[in-house]
Amino acid sequence: MTTLILPAPAKLNLFLHITGRRSDGYHLLQTIFQLLDYGDSIQLTLRHDGVVRRVAGNESVSEHTDLMVRAAQLLKPFTPASSGVEMAINKVLPMGGGLGGGSSNAATVLVGLNQLWQCGLSTKQLAELGLKLGADVPVFVEGHTAWAEGVGEVLSPIDLPERWYLVVAPEAQVATREIFLHPDLTRNCEPIKMATFLNGATQNVFESLVRKQHSNINQVFEVLNNCAKPRLTGSGACVFAEFDTKNAATQIQQKLPKSWKTFVAKGVNQSPLVTQLKLN
Repeated sequence: MTTLILPAPAKLNLFLHITGRRSDGYHLLQTIFQLLDYGDSIQLTLRHDGVVRRVAGNESVSEHTDLMVRAAQLLKPFTPASSGVEMAINKVLPMGGGLGGGSSNAATVLVGLNQLWQCGLSTKQLAELGLKLGADVPVFVEGHTAWAEGVGEVLSPIDLPERWYLVVAPEAQVATREIFLHPDLTRNCEPIKMATFLNGATQNVFESLVRKQHSNINQVFEVLNNCAKPRLTGSGACVFAEFDTKNAATQIQQKLPKSWKTFVAKGVNQSPLVTQLKLN
């Protein structure tokens, strides 16, 4: 096997609370990472000269800062020096949208190269490597919808009803660092249990701030409020609504302005990445 073509799925935060802050400045949170059956696609082609190259990718991101490239370099010490790879991505997830695209790309590279390079690392070891790249990477490595705490890396896999989601990607990018440092951000949520989430008594603490700062994101909320219950994912900018069926989600999608970027996806408990690798 010299080539793998693997999915890098999106995630949604079904809620997002900040419960405190560590001494190093990182925020402690509680959230549910809901994986979707929709996302980017990455092709990994084995090289035997030790070279790691991105041959096709997001040109707005330099190769040396690309999380795919950084993930491959993290894995290099666990494989013979002659092992290399060419990476190409079909990028469909928006950057800065709160869908976890970059983190998912990194996770797919870690998991895929672990197989392609025959590194033999466990899922736990790959997740620990992924955490060096970002707090969202481990959930994509572990490949299961999960309740998350800590900075997002303390994961408890959960099985939720597999519902359908309409996702709107406004023409906006929310600056993650700036919004985390905003003085009006709620950072003292009381820790909750799953029952609280199931009862609907949760929020995304970024939502009100993001809506105030970005009129086009607020407009999405106002339009969707007429026919659904919109929520923000991550620190934005994407907005989503949950439905029981694909048809219900698609009907609302068709009523939205044609200029809006939207997609409908199924929430899945097991990542498409895990599913596909099992079939290989």
